[in-house]
Amino acid sequence: MKNSTSFSVLFWTNKAKADNNGLVPLYARVTIGGKRAEISLKKKLNLKKWDVRTGFMKGSGEDVRITNKYINEVRNELFEIYMEINRSEKKISADDIKIKFTGQMNVDVPGRSLLEVFDEHNREIESLVGKDYVKATVTKYRTIRGKVSDFIIKKYKKQDLFLDSLDFTFISNFEKHLKIQEGIEHNTAMSYIKRLKRILTIAVNNRWVAHNPFLAFKCTSRKVSRTHLTEHELFVLSSKEFKIKRLEEVRDCFLFSCYTGYAFVDAQKLTSAHIHRRNNGEFWIETSRTKTEIVANVPLLPQAIAIIKKYKDNDVCTASNRLLPIKSNQKMNAYLKEIADLCEIEKNLTTHIARHTFATTVTLGNDVPIETVSKMLGHTKITTTQIYARVQENKISRDMAALNRKLTYTEI
Repeated sequence: MKNSTSFSVLFWTNKAKADNNGLVPLYARVTIGGKRAEISLKKKLNLKKWDVRTGFMKGSGEDVRITNKYINEVRNELFEIYMEINRSEKKISADDIKIKFTGQMNVDVPGRSLLEVFDEHNREIESLVGKDYVKATVTKYRTIRGKVSDFIIKKYKKQDLFLDSLDFTFISNFEKHLKIQEGIEHNTAMSYIKRLKRILTIAVNNRWVAHNPFLAFKCTSRKVSRTHLTEHELFVLSSKEFKIKRLEEVRDCFLFSCYTGYAFVDAQKLTSAHIHRRNNGEFWIETSRTKTEIVANVPLLPQAIAIIKKYKDNDVCTASNRLLPIKSNQKMNAYLKEIADLCEIEKNLTTHIARHTFATTVTLGNDVPIETVSKMLGHTKITTTQIYARVQENKISRDMAALNRKLTYTEI
């Protein structure tokens, strides 16, 4: 028979512990059968905005919205813990709820720091490169580790922080730091924060920290407009004559990606060994994406074949055993800006725009099915490819012209 002991949760602030800024710590009081347990939520709020009657903050503002959302989520989590223990038909107490909520700390494990956990994680994935991870993953975690370290030094004037000192405010301030101090756009900032969340999830699962700082934080993404070249811009770029050899080479390498869809890192590693001729006479590039190790085989269009032939006996390609004389990503992007100016293309050309152009203008814009495009891009989900599925005005014109011919024929 299930335990029917009464259960309630009350949120309150401790005025006696108010700091110089008028901020007071927030607590949750769990009561079962008349006995209670106090849980520090490791969050401070403005005492003037606290409504004792409702147990929520009053007024408007981002801090009010976030805190009230957090209180609701804590209340729901405590209730779920109560129901879970109650269903087990075990005797239940307020302390049981507290222990389950905070996580039973490992008494034999000393207090751990954030960067310490980061370093352990990064060493582990580095040892698994080639098995479970690729080098790009290691680089990404090293990058976020560096950004977190810089943030701690600038914000807290410390070299590291103990896990128990982290709270929602830490996450929120880190987001602001990325966007304001480092000028990082929203989606990229969220990708960094997701990796930080992965590190803290490891800490929570190992019970190195009592409470998950990400409990009330939600990683969001915003729709972005993918820049690509139009058919006219592709024509202008491909027909432009350059007097400077380096610009011609960069233009050709960029166009190669426009006609194959390969990202910079994938195009850079290509050799003649990746080219295969099928039984039907078609030439294909057969390889896998460096980022995901997903197969991304692509049949070569005439434009791509012409570029390969052009650099077949190039000294740089021969010496480095590469298909094309692709420079570093930094140099490519720098020279592409120069090329855009010379071609009067008013877009910020980067190596990744070539991949967008292949997906949008070269393939989807010419009625290649999205499933086929997804396969060539090496996507595992069709929803990823749909980001590129922007309907072109010329395609709308063709579709409507076809409909017009059909209707005209029907009337006759």
